[in-house]
Amino acid sequence: MSVLLGILSNRVIQAAALAWVIAQGLKVILTLIISGRFDSGRVFGSGGMPSSHSAMVCAMVMVIGFREGFSSAVFALAFCFACVVMYDAAGVRRSAGKNAAVLNHLLDSLAGNGMVFNEERLKELVGHTPIQVSAGALLGILVGTLMA
Repeated sequence: MSVLLGILSNRVIQAAALAWVIAQGLKVILTLIISGRFDSGRVFGSGGMPSSHSAMVCAMVMVIGFREGFSSAVFALAFCFACVVMYDAAGVRRSAGKNAAVLNHLLDSLAGNGMVFNEERLKELVGHTPIQVSAGALLGILVGTLMA
């Protein structure tokens, strides 16, 4: 039980989780405002504005920086990890989403010509634009700074 209490009382985990929850909540609200409908997939879904991955890792980095020191090895590790996560979100995962959109379009076109496919559609909203990553990073920096 002390392990669980240690995890739950860990300020780094608390800040990261709060930043993630706020980012996911903002996605739901922004989708509701823009499309006029509630999309339950936005509650836990990836992609969209702001990047919850970026918010989470930046909150983590800030709390570690304030608690352990911005010149500490653990801060450097967290910072590098955050950079990889954000690069992946705006690079690799975004490209995967674009490829999925093209493949889905091709399947739709072929299905329109009478071909039958039993494959489910590929998920297109998996990555982020640089603006979505930046917005998530700013949110995470704010949450991490306030919780440090």
